[in-house]
Amino acid sequence: MKKFVFNPYLPFWETIPDGEPHVFEDRIYIYGSHDKLNGTSFCEDDYVCWSAPIDNLSDWRCEGVIYRKEQDPINGAPYGKELPQYEPAFTGEGPRLLYAPDVTQGPDGRFYLYYSLDTVNVISVAVCDTPAGTYEFLDYVTREDGSIPEVGRWFDPAILCEENGNYLYYGFCPPVRFPGMENADYPGAMMVKLRNDMHTIISEPVCVAHGIETAEGTGYQEHPFFEASSIRKIGEWYYFVYSSLQGHELCYGMAKGPEGPFEFRGVIVSNGDIGYQGNSLPVNYTGNNHGGLVVIPKGNSDDSVYIFWHRHTHGTAFSRQGCADRVQILEDGTIPQIEITSCGLNEGGLPARGTYQSYIACHLTEGDRTKVGQVVMSMPGQPLPALPEEMPYITEETDENAEHSMRPFIHNMRDGAVAGFKYFQFDGDEKEIRLVLRGSGEMEVLLDSPEGKRIASVTVEVPDGKENWTETRSELDQVEGKHALYFKVKEGDLDFAEFSIQ
Repeated sequence: MKKFVFNPYLPFWETIPDGEPHVFEDRIYIYGSHDKLNGTSFCEDDYVCWSAPIDNLSDWRCEGVIYRKEQDPINGAPYGKELPQYEPAFTGEGPRLLYAPDVTQGPDGRFYLYYSLDTVNVISVAVCDTPAGTYEFLDYVTREDGSIPEVGRWFDPAILCEENGNYLYYGFCPPVRFPGMENADYPGAMMVKLRNDMHTIISEPVCVAHGIETAEGTGYQEHPFFEASSIRKIGEWYYFVYSSLQGHELCYGMAKGPEGPFEFRGVIVSNGDIGYQGNSLPVNYTGNNHGGLVVIPKGNSDDSVYIFWHRHTHGTAFSRQGCADRVQILEDGTIPQIEITSCGLNEGGLPARGTYQSYIACHLTEGDRTKVGQVVMSMPGQPLPALPEEMPYITEETDENAEHSMRPFIHNMRDGAVAGFKYFQFDGDEKEIRLVLRGSGEMEVLLDSPEGKRIASVTVEVPDGKENWTETRSELDQVEGKHALYFKVKEGDLDFAEFSIQ
């Protein structure tokens, strides 16, 4: 039986945001940060890597931990030279966290991992003989004399290794200056060239994409560079992907060479679908975004290109999961904005006949769409604010009979709340839908939009006030073809775990 892949493409219990996909030989590897499930800050765990064969993107395997935060000398590992100057932590003690990384295969055939620890303003390099082995610390990115250029924030590195040079991209351009950043020069995304030792800077930094302080009058004015540098060459074009100041969207610029400057060309994806086909209201509670493009070769002209991005769970910014959707590259090299889906890497709609867990929803909103905003977050050392009262969110609970001993579900679906799933392929002979719900209320199943045709409806009443999961069935109107499904609470307060169609 064919195995299908969804969004998020990794198991629910795995939380790898900032995903940078790379194909080495016949496998795709994902390098990213590592949040804790239901975490309280960004990037709390060590780096792990997952990979899949390029001819079966549903067959992901965990390669294990590839690098630990304690391996960096700033976190106490041995180092035979003087440490570069780095900034103190905002708050707290303990090792600095591993922020978003990138990986490339160097001119010597080895694999180089670039990363920054939180708040240090230094980029580190680790190396390994294989794409997903145990990386060992190599050195810091500096000039030959050990100094670090003061232009740009050394954060969110992206790396490109070609025959004509090694190019490192970095940067962070917030709308306000954090402590210690008051007098810094942050024009935008920066690029330097590296020697073949992969850590020595041999050029001065140049700005390749404008941030908020330099974007006025340029193509970047409405979508200034904020963070999340990512670089790829596809065909004859170089694509610089980044997170804009809006946060929820991944934008891109194009250039004919790796040194840019990259001309702003648009938005590729928003984790709230804002801007897609003119949409002004989010289909999800939005948060930061980070990811990259990848070409999956198929041995012919019909190679697939995907954008990897991430979404948020638990109603907060700190428990993110990787997602991916296919993009179309037009004849002129541009990429129209794509919609986010539940089927992602599946290369087509999912079969309607089957069982699906609710956490693959690509649309999750409360009753009043105008109140759907950003997920909750806090500054380092500060407690998380309470979630909005009407906010539905994806979470989990212990269940020894479930995968990884946890059951994921959507919690707090109140009057008007909607969970949407794109897309399913109906044969026309599906007769029944089964929902696993908890709470009391009525849920409608709608076709193609939250205001679409009702094709089923179920009512749940909890006996004696007990909060037990209940299987509820309904006849299903005849549906044929490819459609989205939306589950809407007409009234009540429900948790939603899964549905199946037969």
